[in-house]
Amino acid sequence: MNSFNPTFYAPVIAELLREPRLPPLDGGTPNRAARARLEALASDNAFAPYRIRDHSMADACRAGLWLYHNFLDEAHKISQELHTPTGSYWHALMHRREPDFDNAKYWFRRVGTHPIYEPLHQAAAESAVDVPSSAAFLRTQSAWDPFAFVDLCAAAWTGRAPCAELCRQIQKREWELLFDWCYRQAIEEAFV
Repeated sequence: MNSFNPTFYAPVIAELLREPRLPPLDGGTPNRAARARLEALASDNAFAPYRIRDHSMADACRAGLWLYHNFLDEAHKISQELHTPTGSYWHALMHRREPDFDNAKYWFRRVGTHPIYEPLHQAAAESAVDVPSSAAFLRTQSAWDPFAFVDLCAAAWTGRAPCAELCRQIQKREWELLFDWCYRQAIEEAFV
């Protein structure tokens, strides 16, 4: 899977991403040490030195950062106010982590096709080497299927499929791709 470099983002955001986190298949435990820094994201200064050109995408980044640190309620509150396919995507991720798999699928239906699906499809296929039969579809699917992945996460979470670590790694890459895409849409300056 591709690497994710937090230092490419604004310093306030980079600091929140400094500690690599592997998302659990459930809500996890909120990282209380990050709460004050997450609350400070409400200011547009969190994106400095860049100016925000799309406030909806900046809010999508905020939802993603709350989710990154396992604050599902806060991520939910922000994402449900984003009436866009990308807002629905963050909403779906939060519900998949809750875990409320049917609700996650509802929100994925509202996403439609998203620009990160193709790189996510490729990353998942690359990671699906020597996987149990329940996850073999990741190597052979012709396009990213968020519904099949929700089902795989549900099976791993309940112990019906021995691929929890694989699901967590794919969730991590999905979060990285979505966050990066939102960040690039949110800021005004050219981003390398």
